[in-house]
Amino acid sequence: MSSSNGSSASSKLVKGSFLIIISNLIFRFGGYIYRMLMGQLLGPQGYGLLGLTLPFQGIFQILSAGGLPPAIAKYVAEHKALGEDQMARQVVFTSLKLMIFLGIFFSIVMFFSAPWLANEVFGKPLVAYPLQAVALITPFSVIVGAFRGAFQGLYKMEYIVATRAVEQVFMITFAVVLVMAGFYAAGAVLGTAIGFAASALSAYIIFKKYLWKYLPEIDPEHRFSFRQELGLIKILLSFSIPVIITALSEMAIYDIGIFVMGVYMALQDIGYYTAADPLARLPLVISLSVATAVLPAASEAFALKDRELLTTYMVQSYRMVILLVLPMCVGIALFSQPILGQLFGSEFTAGSGALSILVIGMTFYTLFMVASSIVQGIGYPRHPMYILIAGAGLNLALNLALVPVYGIEGAALATTIAAFIIMLAILFQTYKITKINPPFRAFGKIIGASLVMGAAIFFLPQTLLGLLLAVIIAPVVYILSLLLLRGFEKRDVRLLRKVARKTGPLSGFLERIMQVIDRFASE
Repeated sequence: MSSSNGSSASSKLVKGSFLIIISNLIFRFGGYIYRMLMGQLLGPQGYGLLGLTLPFQGIFQILSAGGLPPAIAKYVAEHKALGEDQMARQVVFTSLKLMIFLGIFFSIVMFFSAPWLANEVFGKPLVAYPLQAVALITPFSVIVGAFRGAFQGLYKMEYIVATRAVEQVFMITFAVVLVMAGFYAAGAVLGTAIGFAASALSAYIIFKKYLWKYLPEIDPEHRFSFRQELGLIKILLSFSIPVIITALSEMAIYDIGIFVMGVYMALQDIGYYTAADPLARLPLVISLSVATAVLPAASEAFALKDRELLTTYMVQSYRMVILLVLPMCVGIALFSQPILGQLFGSEFTAGSGALSILVIGMTFYTLFMVASSIVQGIGYPRHPMYILIAGAGLNLALNLALVPVYGIEGAALATTIAAFIIMLAILFQTYKITKINPPFRAFGKIIGASLVMGAAIFFLPQTLLGLLLAVIIAPVVYILSLLLLRGFEKRDVRLLRKVARKTGPLSGFLERIMQVIDRFASE
């Protein structure tokens, strides 16, 4: 019986993790499509308007949600596991009421503060209308967040995927239509509001139709009084406030440069930076996946007091991230100009310098993400939060010093330095807690192979043809360099062989490649 339950739980976890990865990919892919289309339709100045608006959209969504979706997921799952279905329902509806109140409150704040921000803070009156349009997003986004938290708590991850797909389709479609209809940057924000409204409606329909049965009506004798609801709100907020602080600090690492540029620089310069920023973050998709996987693995190994297993998880996580992310960052840095030109248009190539600097900073940030997950997994969740808060303050100070002198490259450099410092801080904390060093020798080999790869493509022309040649040449040179430097390990070969066996007709060819790699792989 216990074996059957364990198998079922494992299956549920694997399925849920897979669906969340799909959800994240939909969100990321849709976000890139949205940004590229808006850049091409609005041009640098209009895209700068949108770029100055997007961080406020994120901040007010975080504040309006109150960090409650993870709390809903946690407490709904706990109460369902204990058979307390009515309490699980109470968590959902109390959270929903609180989030709707916060959503309406922060919408009003955003709407009436927008003219002051546009005129007095940024000195850019055109920003007022897009900022006011943000006020339409928050009420719908909090409803979506509440229902997604309930879906997660009930292990119905497929419904999260469905609502995200609805959000992306409606957001992109209506943003394009409204911008083309002449609403300019405000149309792009209104398109996002429509996307969240459609997603909120779909979430409500799914919840009402498929999940209502899991949360039965509350008996009259079990109904919460106002005082009891306040007590429940206090419990929920005590869990969610660190989530809010961490999320806002993480946003500050990414976006604080845009606020500073909003004060000192023209809209078109902000447009260049806003085009570079999502491309620099592309490697984070890999590190996010590794970080998500290593957290429970590190937690399990630490709980078992299995130092050897914990060492394996940590070392492999660090290696895997650098192995995949570093060459990607080197390639983007060297070909930032044609990448921006192809995706956003030739007007945006002025942001290539910022992209080349910023993508190196994201290399540092990928290691921070993985080390943070390890620290959280072994029971120290506040350490990354404190480091992020300090990093946000450092990033602000550096931006204030560098942006007036060096422009958008100064903003990119400030973020890169801040990312490097917080990476060192979290790696030190991780070592201090676990006494396990990062694999510096492996890092050296990967850095060496990446530099050789960079040298091989450095003199290619900064054109579409040069970019295509780099895409073909770079992986070959990188893998050959790793072989010569013995950068591959036997466990890498075993993992690659498992993947190769599932490739059907290609498995024989790939196995021969594995045999060659195996000869050069270290133990």
